[in-house]
Amino acid sequence: MIDGSALLAGVTVPLVTPMDETGRPDAEHATKLLAALHAAGVEKLMLLGSNGEGPLLPTSVVGPFVAGVTARWRSLTGGGVVTVNVTAAGTLDALERASIAADAGADALVMSPPIYFHHRADEIVAHYAALGTVGLPVVAYNAPRYSNPLTRDLVGALLDLDHLVGIKDSSGDVEFFGDLVELAGSRAGFAVGQGAETQLDTALGLGADGIVPGVANIAPALSVRLVAAHEAGDHDEVRRLQTLHTGLTALHAIRRGTAGVKAVLALRNLCPPHVAPPLLPSEPAERDALLEFVATHEDHLLREHHE
Repeated sequence: MIDGSALLAGVTVPLVTPMDETGRPDAEHATKLLAALHAAGVEKLMLLGSNGEGPLLPTSVVGPFVAGVTARWRSLTGGGVVTVNVTAAGTLDALERASIAADAGADALVMSPPIYFHHRADEIVAHYAALGTVGLPVVAYNAPRYSNPLTRDLVGALLDLDHLVGIKDSSGDVEFFGDLVELAGSRAGFAVGQGAETQLDTALGLGADGIVPGVANIAPALSVRLVAAHEAGDHDEVRRLQTLHTGLTALHAIRRGTAGVKAVLALRNLCPPHVAPPLLPSEPAERDALLEFVATHEDHLLREHHE
């Protein structure tokens, strides 16, 4: 079983899902974005999470996209990590997605507790335990805006599952994140990643193994440099880079979520603006405001890579 730090250390980009005009994933449309991310120093991707619109996509379209992106990423990086989010409302759906991801070449699975219904703690543990049959390591994903929240007690119970090797936390709760780092210390090979974009520096200071910021889709080099500065003990540079990351989150005040991120990438010829229904693409007024945003942050944004 892969050590969790091999999956979560450093920077993981929770990749947006390039799509055709119908809102279906298209791995070919990811070519330019993947090349630019690789050139920026990224080695790890997470597919089909909240930034990747995963829960909006039917299971039938997942396999070809994951296989295509994984093959392209491996050819670029010579072995870069690809994890795939299989979050679903029910265990059977999650297992189907997990099997598809495994067949498509994923290194590991990522999964939140079940979405939609409120569940008891023992049901959530059983949901995670079921993924043990797939044969891939699993990273828990705490995103309480979208699913049942993970608590300290629940994470403690999940640590008994050998196939669970880490957790990504996007709760924004600093105290809880500290609890996660403490719990991780009780089991060798269990890693913790921070997804809250305004708390990357704090998380690394608390002992996070790595960061998984959505804004790394548009400014991955900043994230790579932030981790490097932390590892070098350059606290002033870490604070400066965190301020820049926080500034990039202003795009969500223009158009919240993936539609805004894709609009920025489309302006830079890196990804189509198409989103999965019922999401709608950015409106003309939003695109105009995003043009101003791009001009303001031009020095830090991802550029198309040419060999």
